[in-house]
Amino acid sequence: MASLFERLKSDCADDWRDYTHHEFVESLGRGDLPSAAFQDYLVQDFLFLIQFARAYALSIYKSRSLAEMRGGLDGLKAIMDVEMDLHIRMCDRWGLDAVDLEKVPEKSQTVAYTRFALDAGNAGDLLDLYVALAPCMIGYGEIGARLADQQGDDNTYAEWINEYASPEYQELVSATIANLDELAAVMMTEARYPQLKLLFAAATRLESDFWQMGLDAAASEA
Repeated sequence: MASLFERLKSDCADDWRDYTHHEFVESLGRGDLPSAAFQDYLVQDFLFLIQFARAYALSIYKSRSLAEMRGGLDGLKAIMDVEMDLHIRMCDRWGLDAVDLEKVPEKSQTVAYTRFALDAGNAGDLLDLYVALAPCMIGYGEIGARLADQQGDDNTYAEWINEYASPEYQELVSATIANLDELAAVMMTEARYPQLKLLFAAATRLESDFWQMGLDAAASEA
């Protein structure tokens, strides 16, 4: 039987492909993404991660057991201790430290996506929240693994790609997929599935908008 994630991914195949094979992603893999596009994306993604961390903190509050709380804590620690460190390390090379990054205004795409995820969790239960977060947590792992197999040795963006292709992040992806299945076994009915699919599809499209934001920023500077 397919996992809940695989079912959602299959039923939202067009949106998923648009997200995971967006021109931003493909250019990142080739190493020819304009630096302005990547820098704009990475700064906004740092701001995104602040709100994403809040969403995982909310998952701890929404949890019904210590095991679920520990799962939420693992996700929160991965964001704050791994992903944020990557962003700060890379942005520091452009003269932006963590204090500077927090002062950058959020763009509309950042606000739209992060508040969507937080609203899904606040209005719904733990399964709603994790379905809304799944395209980011799982999609980045899928993208990182695919690009790592394709990139050349001198790819400018190898550090970013290798972070999401790393065994540690891939383990987090597997745990996220398994967690969705555990929650679905208890909390999902077929009558509920269409609403979960709507959440997943919307979050996936918001991911694509986030990539496009970076390309648009580079185009405006050209």
